[in-house]
Amino acid sequence: MHTADAAADAAATASRAATTATATATATATTATGSVATSTGSVATATASAPTAPPTTTASVPASAPAATGSATASVATGGVAAPGPLLPRPRAAGRPRFPLVATDLDGTLLRGDLTVSPRTRAALARVRAAGARHLVVTGRPAASCREFLVAIGYRGLAVCGQGAQLYDASADRLLVSASLDRELARSVVERAEEALGAGPLELAVVTAAPENRFLVTARFTDRMRPEWGRVEREELWAAPIEKVLMRHRTVQDELVAAAVERAGAGEVAVTHSEKGMIEVLPAGTDKAAGLRLAADRMGFTPAETIAFGDMPNDIPLLGWAGYGVAMGNAHPDLLAVADEVAPSHEEDGVAVVLERLFTHA
Repeated sequence: MHTADAAADAAATASRAATTATATATATATTATGSVATSTGSVATATASAPTAPPTTTASVPASAPAATGSATASVATGGVAAPGPLLPRPRAAGRPRFPLVATDLDGTLLRGDLTVSPRTRAALARVRAAGARHLVVTGRPAASCREFLVAIGYRGLAVCGQGAQLYDASADRLLVSASLDRELARSVVERAEEALGAGPLELAVVTAAPENRFLVTARFTDRMRPEWGRVEREELWAAPIEKVLMRHRTVQDELVAAAVERAGAGEVAVTHSEKGMIEVLPAGTDKAAGLRLAADRMGFTPAETIAFGDMPNDIPLLGWAGYGVAMGNAHPDLLAVADEVAPSHEEDGVAVVLERLFTHA
């Protein structure tokens, strides 16, 4: 990397870190309470300035399982679209491309509303690979739920799943890292949040621990029950190990629910807003930045070499870690506020539009 480019990257990263500090303060925790399983082999240690990644032990689990969906539908557009940022620089004439790592969310970003990847986006991703760059999926879905989408686009290598709680090897269909959430702590956080809101019970769902990653819901959690989901009584949610809790309220705004849960969690859990009408509770220290950092370390990439795409507040840490962050035109206002650029919506192949410009010579 040329000296001038490196200096510009460092300045841009510092500026964006200051901009996103407030937005990401509640998304990043400094203590880890969940247990984690990892495959044998060393995991690169995070830098001191980055969010703390969950701790690891030595074990591994297969990821093949019936698909469950922690984020089943594409996000709904909210708010207006901010003015696009400056044009990305073209790739260098020689050497690696400007951003050799392309990190994308799935729902509301790479996937259209019908949960497909368009031919244009597939062609853009092929152009990325032809240029010698890597595509890394970073999604809130557990590995068992995103596997079908990865297979459909011929995806190979690592993927970050479960909001950063899982590192998945798509080529081998194997989980390398999987974090779990303490059930008693999760139940206590839910109860304290409900008491603080004073608006009746929250509707709840959980994703059970890997490798099954089943999606279990209470009766009123959704109006569109899927065959692969399990409907259970509230107490049954805590009967087996879990990876995360999802909650929604029919009448209280998402932001108020998230704030109540964050106060109730008191730093013992991570809280994120992943989709309209849904708040997630995860092991402390879990977010997309932690997962992206872990994957990037293993792949040999730095933040300055990474461009990231997202659409919801749970993508704020993702864009904050990357050297350049792109929000989709359908993105939540909180993400639009911290992005370097606003692309067309996921229905308009926004990811492809940016990648085509960036990888013109590929």
